[in-house]
Amino acid sequence: MWKKDKADSDDADQTTDENGQDGMVAQAEDVIAFVGKGVEFKGTITYNGTVRIDGILDGEIHTDGTLLIGEEAVLTAKVSAGTVISKGKITGDISAKEKVRLLSPAILNGSVKAPTLSMEEGVLFNGSIEMARAEVRELSREAAIRAAAAPAPGVKRVTG
Repeated sequence: MWKKDKADSDDADQTTDENGQDGMVAQAEDVIAFVGKGVEFKGTITYNGTVRIDGILDGEIHTDGTLLIGEEAVLTAKVSAGTVISKGKITGDISAKEKVRLLSPAILNGSVKAPTLSMEEGVLFNGSIEMARAEVRELSREAAIRAAAAPAPGVKRVTG
C-alpha cells in the first residue's frame, strides 16, 4: 500500500498502489513509527524521520521530518514538521518548513504556514494560508551595504 515509485525521488510522495488507487507512499524502512487505525493518542510527539498516523491524535507534533496522515486519521493538533502529507482530517494549525500536500479526501480546519502548499480536487480546506519562501539567509548589515555599493559586473561608473 505504501510503496515507493521507482521513478520518484522524493522521500514521501503520491503514486498509485497495487489496487490502482492513489495513495501516499514511503519506503517501509523510512517510517520510524506508526499510530494505527483504532489507536488513540493524547500528548506531544517529537521525532526525526517519517511517522504515519492512521488513528486519532490529540495534542502536538514536532519534527523536522515527514508526517504522513492516512485517510482514517483524525488529528486535533498543532503540527510543526518538515513535510506534511495528509489524506485525513486535521483540526489545528500546521507549520511546515518544506511543504504541505493535501490529498483527497483530506479535511483541514486551521491555518497553514509553509513555503509550498498543494491541494487535490476534493480536499476541504477551511482556514488561512501563509506562504513564505524557505528560510532565507540574511546578510549582515555591513555585507549588505558593501553589496549595494559595489558596481554591477559590466557596468562602468561615470563621474562628471
